[in-house]
Amino acid sequence: MEGREDGEWLMKWVGAVFIILGCGGIGFLMVASHRREETVLQELIFALQHMNSELQYQMTPLPQLCHHAAERCNGYIRLVFEQLSTELDNQILPDASACMYAAVSKFNNLPDKANYYLMRLGTSLGCFDLPGQIKGMEAVEKDALQALSALRENKEMRCRNYQTFALCAGLALVVLFI
Repeated sequence: MEGREDGEWLMKWVGAVFIILGCGGIGFLMVASHRREETVLQELIFALQHMNSELQYQMTPLPQLCHHAAERCNGYIRLVFEQLSTELDNQILPDASACMYAAVSKFNNLPDKANYYLMRLGTSLGCFDLPGQIKGMEAVEKDALQALSALRENKEMRCRNYQTFALCAGLALVVLFI
């Protein structure tokens, strides 16, 4: 009988450890997602600044502009602008907005805010004259900067809270189950 009780006790503790690790892992995933969103927004802002200056001073055609932006970026933004450049070069879709939608839809891992700003950028690219396109890019850049600032505000405390709440939730579940 005593061996059975020891086995049940061991199983409870092993289960408790797995619950705590699982909940803690969710907290760390939330932190990683937060940091990834910040990185992607930084890359998008950098790409917008580069595109804006190149469009203003060199009046680069849109497919080349997107290709140049892709060359200067990393990660998801690079992939999106490479795809957008390809879409614009192939000229299968009727306008830049549709090309941007096609390019963004190929990447499911984009954070929601970056996805939103890229779609907004797509609505202003190629649809207006040069000053209109520049104003559209500047508006998207300004809003992305505000979103980035909001993400960075109390970032360390927010990330610490994600981890702490996840571990506390795991401990609460352990207490409920044991």
